[in-house]
Amino acid sequence: MTENKKIILYISFSFLFSIAMRMIWILQFSGIEEVTFNNVFMINTNDGYFYAKGARDILSGIAINTNDLASSQSALSNLTAFIAKTIPISFEKILFYMSTFFASLLVIPLILIGKKIDNLEVGLIAALFSSIAWSYYNRTMVGYYDTDMLNIVFPTLLLWSLIWAVETKKDIFLLFTAFDILAYRWWYPQSYALEFSFFTLILLYLFYLIVKTKKPYVKLYENIEIAYVLQLLTIMLLSMVQIEMTLRVMLVFGYFMLFRQIRWHKHLLIMLLMSFIIFLATGGFDPIWEQLKGYVFKQSILVGEEGLQLHFFTVMQTVREAGQISFETFANRISGHTITFICSLIGYIWLSLKQKSMLLALPMLGLGFLALSGGLRFTIYAIPVLALGLGYVIVQVSSLLTNNLSNRVIQKIFKYTLLFIFTSMALYPNIIHIINYKIPTVFTKNEVEVLDKLKSKLNREDYVVSWWDYGYAIRYYSDVKSLSDGGKHGGDINFPISFMLLSNQEKSAKMARLDVEYTEKRFRENDLKSDSSVSNIEQMTLDYGFNNTNDFLDSLSKSIDLPAQTRDIYFYLSHRKMDILTTISMFSNRDLMTGKKKEQLFFYESNNIKQNKNNIDLGNGIILFKDTGKITIGKEKIKINNFILTYYDPNGKLQKREKTIDTTSPISVIYMKNYNKFLVVDQKMYNSTYIQLFVLENYDKNLFEPITLSPLSKVYKLKI
Repeated sequence: MTENKKIILYISFSFLFSIAMRMIWILQFSGIEEVTFNNVFMINTNDGYFYAKGARDILSGIAINTNDLASSQSALSNLTAFIAKTIPISFEKILFYMSTFFASLLVIPLILIGKKIDNLEVGLIAALFSSIAWSYYNRTMVGYYDTDMLNIVFPTLLLWSLIWAVETKKDIFLLFTAFDILAYRWWYPQSYALEFSFFTLILLYLFYLIVKTKKPYVKLYENIEIAYVLQLLTIMLLSMVQIEMTLRVMLVFGYFMLFRQIRWHKHLLIMLLMSFIIFLATGGFDPIWEQLKGYVFKQSILVGEEGLQLHFFTVMQTVREAGQISFETFANRISGHTITFICSLIGYIWLSLKQKSMLLALPMLGLGFLALSGGLRFTIYAIPVLALGLGYVIVQVSSLLTNNLSNRVIQKIFKYTLLFIFTSMALYPNIIHIINYKIPTVFTKNEVEVLDKLKSKLNREDYVVSWWDYGYAIRYYSDVKSLSDGGKHGGDINFPISFMLLSNQEKSAKMARLDVEYTEKRFRENDLKSDSSVSNIEQMTLDYGFNNTNDFLDSLSKSIDLPAQTRDIYFYLSHRKMDILTTISMFSNRDLMTGKKKEQLFFYESNNIKQNKNNIDLGNGIILFKDTGKITIGKEKIKINNFILTYYDPNGKLQKREKTIDTTSPISVIYMKNYNKFLVVDQKMYNSTYIQLFVLENYDKNLFEPITLSPLSKVYKLKI
């Protein structure tokens, strides 16, 4: 078999293997209606709805305003729309299966790197392993409709083109490198930092060559190797400049044509200097640290260097992928097991000693290791690099164990047997992870049906209030606006929404009207900036004549003049938000003037119920006594304020039975019979808008009007 045929065979096999592993999820969830909508599986990532709406808007030809916060300009949305126009498959199926196909393309550059190091088996093992490695699978599984489907493919392609460029000095790889950077930036604008890291490594390689030559500075261009690296650096810089894509392509082509003419080589240093000046003039180093600063966070964030200087709780503290992780988790995410990780690292070092060009993979490896302090999301970058290391160590160990066999046929049989065994051992923990990683869709069928029905009742300019992780889905299914979403959920944005959900109905209603109208005012004044120094809350405080935000928030319980109503507002309350209600409370349960936490609201939910003769054990030391109406919380035993039983009658209407025991008690207990769930709450939580509207349906008829009241999702319209 020729080498080219072998390459095609290896790519095809590893590509199909990657897809087959992702089909396990389909088998597991087949027949479960709750993860489908209109008989099609829904996606399982929140951010996917942002790009999905952008793609749908492109297909429908809807005129997009900046107020819509749409993604119609994003690469993923445009690529999706193009596929939907080209291939006769339903739009929803494209969304669901797209990541499976594109993420599996990772196998191509890895096998081609294997060709460059003269060992296709290394490339094959790396392709098989990296395509299903724990972290990579999690972010590219079926339904994971997000930019992650190509975020590792592009830098791995860049690594391949740089290795071939440095090793072969062929002009074609100058273009490959340039177009990969151009495509990577088009696909993922945050790629800037990694691109610059690759550039810096090539620059260090240039310095090494200069020191090695020991020739006069002005004669460097006569060295073929140095001349090529100068061209490579120049074309990389021009590919990275912060200007419109068409102009960048023209610059790249223009310089490439000059490179082709030998007489221009004496000006290579000048051309590099000019490209560096262009690079600096168009933004230069500005975006590099911006990509990572969100993952270096504090207990609270200070918004505004002047004015009230309010302190908000930062959302990054609640995002697991941005937190520090243990070494074991780090190793598992990259290699599936600590032993495999260590073998992979040893293999990469071993491979780099044999093939110096593999040092070009250090930016990806370094970014992957950043996960130890910056969060597990970065682990994905180290996977292809260490997969090559794993492939190399498996091939080398298999060869060492069979080299002494005299019979060539037996030697070959034993070698490939060992390759199969070692590779299978490395793949095993990752395959087990895939089987056990039964992640459901982001939303249930019931939740989506409620949102979809709202589309015909609401105007596109109306707002639906919910927590930020519902923002994109609300805009996708209901075609309306939301106050927060996956890309707009800073502490200053989340504070008013948390306040709405956990304050009493009067304060909640007033805050909703204020926040929506102030947000729209910013749109009208073209002043909605992610780094705005004045938050809505601060502006409200000042406009209503207060110098202390706490005083302004207290004033919402009194009569105040609200902004004129320009649109309708709806509250979307779901059962699943109950699981993170304590987290939601963190954003509003603090003194904004000092940043100090207020007394924590008490909220405890339990499905782990043990019925005894005289009491009900709710777990975690919380026991409810039936006869006395007392409850034990830790070491304290007190009477409860009231006990409420809720259940749905045969007509689907919520019914309640309430028994008051001690009106002076700070604790109430709610038993949600249909959910088999107990809630133990303090009085502030009991009186919160979420508990009153969703759990009890005790809405103030002067403030709210019910639109949809299903057991899992409820929608209320604001009347002020």
